Amino acid sequence: MNSKVTPISGFPEWLPAQRIAEQHFLDTIREVFELHGFASVSTRSVEPVERLSNQGEDADKEIYAVSRLAGGDDAEARLGLHFDLTVPFARYTLENAGKLTFPFRRYQIQSCWRGERPQRGRYREFIQADIDIVDAGELPFHYEVELPLVVADAFSRLPVGPYKIQVNNRKICEGFYRGLGIEDVTGTLRTVDKLDKIGPDKVKALLQSAGLSQEQADQCLALAAIATPDSSFVDQVRALGVEHELLDEGLAQLKAIMDAAAEHAPGVLSAELKIARGLDYYTGTVYETVLNGHEDYGSICSGGRYDALASDGKRTYPGVGISIGVSRLLGLLIGEQGLTASRETPTAVLVAVNDDDSRAESMRIATALRARDVPTLVAPKAAKFGKQIQFADRRGIPFVWFPGSGTDGGDAVKDIRSGDQIDADRATWAPPTADLKAALVSPPTD
Repeated sequence: MNSKVTPISGFPEWLPAQRIAEQHFLDTIREVFELHGFASVSTRSVEPVERLSNQGEDADKEIYAVSRLAGGDDAEARLGLHFDLTVPFARYTLENAGKLTFPFRRYQIQSCWRGERPQRGRYREFIQADIDIVDAGELPFHYEVELPLVVADAFSRLPVGPYKIQVNNRKICEGFYRGLGIEDVTGTLRTVDKLDKIGPDKVKALLQSAGLSQEQADQCLALAAIATPDSSFVDQVRALGVEHELLDEGLAQLKAIMDAAAEHAPGVLSAELKIARGLDYYTGTVYETVLNGHEDYGSICSGGRYDALASDGKRTYPGVGISIGVSRLLGLLIGEQGLTASRETPTAVLVAVNDDDSRAESMRIATALRARDVPTLVAPKAAKFGKQIQFADRRGIPFVWFPGSGTDGGDAVKDIRSGDQIDADRATWAPPTADLKAALVSPPTD
């Protein structure tokens, strides 16, 4: 039975060379997370809908419900696919608190699902890479300093181009608003968070329609306009003449982050006091990351401090986390800019087959090379050598091994890019390090 294949929007799939590029990003991110002492966890894909829908978003409109087609009366819970990794991690922490060692440093790289209209950089299925540090009772502030430096380390090893991690502290905003006499702090934060989408004039109108005076609205916009690559934001905020204890605390904490960044990741972080993050559970430092020149694409890495996301009623587990939107990032780098891999297969060597009777010997050679971690494939057919070379060339495989074609009946290996052929011993030969794995390749710029 023939059926027409119809693509489903919002579920990205890559071709083999693009998938190698994606895997390189995932492997690099994982390696950096582990270098910084984070342990891997994996959580189930589904959570009770009630848990997912209680997180300060229009979650009911976004959650994919899960049910058995023959469900009948077996409705033990309404389940939904998780739309981020923070909510399931909070549940995981509560369920396993007695078995975890705190402070617990976790990383998690998994798919998430959001039932929203797909658009540029936003998908229905996507991969996120999260790190969180959670403690029992209290979480020291210094972890808020650490997380953006981990991201900076990961991005320094990847071809993401120039980027900026924008940092703010919710205590600055809340303390400033309270110092102005504003009572609806949460509503004001949400409105100011719309600055990049609707602009200052509309934000000011919204603030005033919510009951703020013109002076209060102007002060809120003046605070949001402050952005510095260093700690000079402190003096600029002080110049606005607003005082509050919480404001002082937030300024001191953000200054500590910027001072650490100046030493460990110079030029990467920016203090941006307009960054608020719309989710209610953030209570301290907040992060958003944009690619320079692609600010309209939005944040590709974000997160912040939360003090009460995970609580069992007796004990609270505060934490700080940051999430790399891997699919979102690669939607730009691979999907739009053409980042790919140098070959469509991990294979570095194709072992030629002289004839059907000698295939067993070609397999022995491949086994010897693989034993030394050289990705190797045996040719599918004992065709003419020219066709076997063509088979390798089409897949980007750089080397072809010819059994018995070397001096005195030994083997030979050919770099099919240059045409150079040399005698080779299967027990010692290895390709250059640069050819052992497929390399990332960016398209030429005009």
